[in-house]
Amino acid sequence: MVKGLSRFAIKYGLIPVLYAIIRLYFCLIRVRAVGEEGFRNHFAQGGKAIVAIWHQRILIAMEYASRFGEYAPAVMISQSRDGELIADVYRRLNFRPVRGSSSRGGRQALAAMVADLAEHPAAVHVVDGPRGPRGIIKAGLISMAQLSGVPIIPFAISVNRAWVLNSWDRFLIPKPFSTVFARFGTPIAVPTSLDGTAFEELRRAVETNLRAMQDAADRQCGWTESLF
Repeated sequence: MVKGLSRFAIKYGLIPVLYAIIRLYFCLIRVRAVGEEGFRNHFAQGGKAIVAIWHQRILIAMEYASRFGEYAPAVMISQSRDGELIADVYRRLNFRPVRGSSSRGGRQALAAMVADLAEHPAAVHVVDGPRGPRGIIKAGLISMAQLSGVPIIPFAISVNRAWVLNSWDRFLIPKPFSTVFARFGTPIAVPTSLDGTAFEELRRAVETNLRAMQDAADRQCGWTESLF
């Protein structure tokens, strides 16, 4: 249904209308955040960041993400037709899409993201997208941080009421009048020199950190079973 809607919107030029509907819908949803002041202070002191988020949560995060348009973060978006819809929406949030993914154009997109971070302070990276497996951080996140010298900031976001789609990632759509809770983790520095074993150990450590943050946020929102 979601894919069909996105393709219909692209075909008939309805992306601005769909975006307006999404923003109106999010007026019905409250957002509470923890750690935002520290996140902003990080930038105020000249820091940079790669914000790591699960694919399952990107819609939940959309309204909250609009608060950070002043940093004009880069974000890697799939080259698929569905990715065109997502890219257009993010442009309207003042994000800067870089087209590519682990399954198509990934090497070029990674290089573009690293080059972008040399000139700009922020990037957002969907760590397990666009095809999963769910809840597994792919190597691209670590490579991006390693090559750019920019720390990873884990970002967990949850909602107390949502529809859970029957998709590969169990994508979440917040219900009207629900409350979204967002939390920033501590920056994680990635050494520029890592052998294969150390690289994998660090990838697993970041994955464990982000999974633990996300599970804690979900429990705070009343989810009794893991959404992964």
